[in-house]
Amino acid sequence: MKTLKISIATLLLALAMPIQAQTADEIIANYFEITGGMDNWNKMEGMKMSAKVNQGGMEIPLEIYQMKDGRQMTVINFQGKELKQGVYDGETLWSHNMMTMKAEKSDAEQTSNFKLNTNDFPDSFMNYKEKGYTVELLGKETIDGAETFKIKLVKEPITVDGEQKDDISFYFFDAENFVPIAVQTEITSGPAKGQTSETTMSDYQEVDGIYFPFAITQGLKGGQSQPIIIDAIELNPSVDAAAFSFPEEMTEEKK
Repeated sequence: MKTLKISIATLLLALAMPIQAQTADEIIANYFEITGGMDNWNKMEGMKMSAKVNQGGMEIPLEIYQMKDGRQMTVINFQGKELKQGVYDGETLWSHNMMTMKAEKSDAEQTSNFKLNTNDFPDSFMNYKEKGYTVELLGKETIDGAETFKIKLVKEPITVDGEQKDDISFYFFDAENFVPIAVQTEITSGPAKGQTSETTMSDYQEVDGIYFPFAITQGLKGGQSQPIIIDAIELNPSVDAAAFSFPEEMTEEKK
């Protein structure tokens, strides 16, 4: 695999453009051009990421599937058992309960919000205007020692406790390479409600002509984070549709 390197032509174009003249649209356009070009991005029908997380000194393997038609799932292999989280078959959102190991469906509000996010494959900024999203360049900010462009992304409203709320994220694009290296979003529910979640991305590598981050951390801004190391990415994988289906409980007669 190749690590991310900007072409001479693209670099000269970026350097020739005064910083104050940069717009959100130009930064996003540079991002897609540098990471493979829109033609390659548009060809993507699905993605499988093989990864691992470190939990208490123990490495846990993951497989993350994302498909253009909205189907998604994360498969966790833990102590010889296969657990699925965030599984969406196009209609039903479900996960295995980590305590009981039984499959449980999410409620209508969670499912509705999750379905909105399926519009973002393979990237939230792909055709964002057609999706009704808006972007705004808020200036520059330093993240982990790197100078970045801070872009506000507003997507379709989500539902929180029965009320609609703007879905807002802040993306930080490296000012030199024009790739996002961090995303911050306010948490709207659960024990961490009101706090800011932060995802950081680094180690961009090439896969079939497109560059993806192979090192990701997820957690609370200024707090603990969970590192995720991507071992491999497969584009347009063949996946059995049944793998996304909710497993119905077997009746006594069927056993």
